[in-house]
Amino acid sequence: MIYPLKNIGLFAIMAGLLFYTGMTESWNTALGLINMCLISAIMALGVNLQWGYAGLFNVGVMGFVALGGLAAVLISHAPVTEAWSAGGVGVIVALLTGVATIVLATTIMRRKPHSRTRTLALLAVLVGGFFLFRALFDPSVLAIEKVNPAATGFLGGLGLPILVSWPVGGLLAAGAAWVIGKTALGLRSDYLAIATLGIAEIVIAILKNEDWLTRGVKNVAGLQRPVPYEVDLQADPAFVERASGLGLDVIEASTLFVKLNYSVLFAVVLIVLLVMFQLALKSPWGRMLRAIRDNEVAAEAMGKDVTARHLQVFILGSAICGLAGAMMTTLDGQLIPGTYQPLRFTFLVWVMVIVGGSGNNIGAVLGGFLIWYLWIQVEPLGHWLMGIVTSGMADGNALKAHLLESAAHMRLLTMGLVLLLVLRFSPRGLIPEK
Repeated sequence: MIYPLKNIGLFAIMAGLLFYTGMTESWNTALGLINMCLISAIMALGVNLQWGYAGLFNVGVMGFVALGGLAAVLISHAPVTEAWSAGGVGVIVALLTGVATIVLATTIMRRKPHSRTRTLALLAVLVGGFFLFRALFDPSVLAIEKVNPAATGFLGGLGLPILVSWPVGGLLAAGAAWVIGKTALGLRSDYLAIATLGIAEIVIAILKNEDWLTRGVKNVAGLQRPVPYEVDLQADPAFVERASGLGLDVIEASTLFVKLNYSVLFAVVLIVLLVMFQLALKSPWGRMLRAIRDNEVAAEAMGKDVTARHLQVFILGSAICGLAGAMMTTLDGQLIPGTYQPLRFTFLVWVMVIVGGSGNNIGAVLGGFLIWYLWIQVEPLGHWLMGIVTSGMADGNALKAHLLESAAHMRLLTMGLVLLLVLRFSPRGLIPEK
């Protein structure tokens, strides 16, 4: 009974922190924190599936989250008809040409015996395919990016409901994970980490530089929402009457209602995933994965296909990260490629898993809530703390100025301190794996 009571106590403390934030700051702030905590918990579940279940060291979380964000744009944004007319067909043909070149080169390598003829044929296919691809791709991209670049300058999406992008984001990340896994899962853990990090950087570079796809650093704003708009609620007489009956300002009530709708959507996804992961953990499949994680040699000796199981769990975990990325872009209502930084998505999610308890799904959820809450809340706390420390110092004092400037680094200090304390006093996390 110790562990269940401990778990309840930890989640009660987390709920108390969020309730305190609502009471002392605002319920808008608290609901905003809850929404990102829910998304962070889903990301942590994805990484925990890879690391906690199978021992796969994936530091490319940022790339899979970004692919989920890209899916939100490709699915929900309205198509830009002028851009499609200017160069859409050319881009599609160019991409198909690139795929055909890779497939043909792969076929030659597999089916032809090693010889000078095979080498020359492979070289001809790759070089010819590359120049043909560029000849089709470059003019089409230039034509697309010239179409009203201040507002569009890209192809847009399919104009479907943005909720459709959530599973599509997972599928897009899963596809990328399959490609990465087929080439990198044979590497040792440290080399796998380097490979996943490098590929994540490639994904971000594409999002930042391919304006025809994502508008690059100009960002994509005004994405669809699965919940009502505040202005529509404020113009609804029935909603205004209900808000007045509760003694709330209509603007505040509309914001709270929208955020609460997001919270319900995200909570449903988190609960479904958590139930599925718990069932999977206790199934023969979950026990097999943990056996592989603990001793690959023994598992192979028992006839288990270690590489296939690693690929399977790598794809599943990456798909969860892609799903979370689509959810986060839905919440933001925009795609900003410049915000996909390793510190925010890779380092933080790993801290969530380690602090919560690697291999424990409940622990991953707790870690997602706790670490995101601290990440957001400790910076204003740092400014308040430094203000108290320097209150007796004269204006213009060099030490005072230095301490006040150092408050901006309170987040990093807190993350390091939390990680250090947990590893020292509870090395298996706040809720360890059983």
